[in-house]
Amino acid sequence: MMKIQLLFTGMLLSTSFLLSAQQAKQPQLGTRTAALIQSQGLNFKDLNKNGKLDAYEDWRLPTDRRVKDLLNQMTLEEKVGFMLISTARMKNDRGTEPGAVPTPITSDFNEEDQIQKNNMFTRKPLPVEMMMSAGTSKGVKDFHLRHFIFRANVSAKLIAEWTNKLQALCETERLGIPAIIASNPRNHITRDASVGLSVGKTVFSTWPGELGLSAMNDLSLVRTFANIARQEWAAVGLRKGYMYMADLSTEPRWQRIEGTFGEDANWVAKMITEVVLGFQGNKLSNSSIALTTKHFPGGGAGVGGQDPHFDWGKWEHFPGGMFKNNLIPFHAAIKAGTSAIMPYYSEPLDTKYEKIAYAYNKAIIKDLLRDSLGFKGIINSDTGPIEMMPWGAENLTIVERYKRTLEAGVNIYSGTADPAKLMEAVKSGPQYLQMVDSSVYKLLLEKFALGLFENPYVDETKADEFVGNKEFQAKANLAMRKSIVLLRNESETLPLKAKTKVYYETYLQKRGGSATTVYQPTSADPNLEFVKTPEEADMILLWLHPGGKSLFGSDGSPLYLSLSKNSIDINYVKGLIAKKPTILAINYTNPWVIDEIYNDTTKANIKGVLASFGTTSDALLDIVSGRFHPTGKMPFTTPISEAAVDKQLSDVPGNLEVPGYGLFKFKEGLEYKKKK
Repeated sequence: MMKIQLLFTGMLLSTSFLLSAQQAKQPQLGTRTAALIQSQGLNFKDLNKNGKLDAYEDWRLPTDRRVKDLLNQMTLEEKVGFMLISTARMKNDRGTEPGAVPTPITSDFNEEDQIQKNNMFTRKPLPVEMMMSAGTSKGVKDFHLRHFIFRANVSAKLIAEWTNKLQALCETERLGIPAIIASNPRNHITRDASVGLSVGKTVFSTWPGELGLSAMNDLSLVRTFANIARQEWAAVGLRKGYMYMADLSTEPRWQRIEGTFGEDANWVAKMITEVVLGFQGNKLSNSSIALTTKHFPGGGAGVGGQDPHFDWGKWEHFPGGMFKNNLIPFHAAIKAGTSAIMPYYSEPLDTKYEKIAYAYNKAIIKDLLRDSLGFKGIINSDTGPIEMMPWGAENLTIVERYKRTLEAGVNIYSGTADPAKLMEAVKSGPQYLQMVDSSVYKLLLEKFALGLFENPYVDETKADEFVGNKEFQAKANLAMRKSIVLLRNESETLPLKAKTKVYYETYLQKRGGSATTVYQPTSADPNLEFVKTPEEADMILLWLHPGGKSLFGSDGSPLYLSLSKNSIDINYVKGLIAKKPTILAINYTNPWVIDEIYNDTTKANIKGVLASFGTTSDALLDIVSGRFHPTGKMPFTTPISEAAVDKQLSDVPGNLEVPGYGLFKFKEGLEYKKKK
């Protein structure tokens, strides 16, 4: 009892609030060049190379004190560089440069600047040249960059080697501040795997698309997914996710619906909660992946479904008066502790808010997100709102745009690697210096919480073996099957009886391919007998993968959801269905309108309808053959016709649209009847 009392008294009397040597648990320190300092039998990293233990180097101290000490030691140049996050490239990674000659990518640094003269989305000239990516050494040493977006799709070992080299370079600098390396999603089957959206299929465990995770209707498995992905990302040194989307898929034509969790705000809120807690934990720690939830205050109600990456899609309207409905998932993300939130490019219509892009909109960021919703974390701009998508601020200079967004509350800017214009804005008035300190304080809190100052390094030798391992993929394979939704099952045709002769065709138009390019399975199925022609079959299994233009292939022309407008040859499909009884499977990246092939004329031969959202052929066959029983539910409502799409209200979920709007409803999904 006396020992406990003395210890308690000592803690109260300690002016520095240091943990006692007995209480302190030595963390693993990762270092390449920084010397170690010993104090009271414990080790600390001498990050600023001054031979003494500074407060920010002392892991026993409260994070707030460490952050303030480091902030006081940083120069203005270091602080301003700290407020940029841009693409970082590996050796021979040409990124999106046109005409690039493929060369094997290595884990060495890419020391070339990537200069953008035209808007990469609209192809229009930029007001000033934009440095999308700086040569790595130049970015770290000259621009003081410590936030990077990693986009390459390479092996786990190469990623781990590269992140370690980047951290080692940062460690050599004056204050030894480590980097934080972010990525877009890397664990999903995605049709539109484009830079800035999703990396697509990688060496990481492969799960259904985000819509598929939602369709599983299994929040526990969603948490399992996030926990597994967290471990994989951390194993290679990726410690921040530019994900996930809390946007609602209320405008069915929007080309980013594939990355959402569906239309229903309350369900999406539950999904976002599980994802944030699975990646971050109850609070950020040295095993967390910090998330950037996007795109505040929701980007799913664009006029005509167009996207604000483009000037023709910059308006977001709310004809149904449901602006506040968009906020429900973000409120859940905040409650779960999301580290950062990203505002979108849109200009709001039909609201009380100023018609200016959200990153410039003080009433949206400060009044709504900060003051009303109580968000304390990082405001991370989307890529390029200053140079490329300054909607509502086109008449302002680049420096004026920075000042306006600083005043609105942006803490870190995505897209550019050159801090010169931001520095010019910051130096224009003392109030901006205070905003910089506030922003850097928040950014440093995240880095300290992630344990990067103690050990930013990973074990390169174990990366390939750990990432995408069999145990992880087994869970993902279960998710693939659970994500498939049974929508129609006439006369209980499914599951197919053993030894049914099946003609199986997967209809997927590849980029540059013809509209009737088809594929057949190459592996045998123990329950089914595959045949080579429809004429030999008892049943046709037809899996359609509709898809319009990629988001970044947009040209402002109207968007449609009919299959004939989305890479499906209707006459070919109808002819195939007419030959034999058919099981129709459709991969949904949007709520497709299927009345061209599912109508009174064709329904007689369509014995079953299945919905997929980024899954595998094996998973689909397991459902069809009955090896796995479907349990999935639709994450959104599909319109009954193109005419219904034209009449819908962009901010109103399909399940709340007028009666008669939907063919397949939100949360609809059948199960196989149990045999008596």
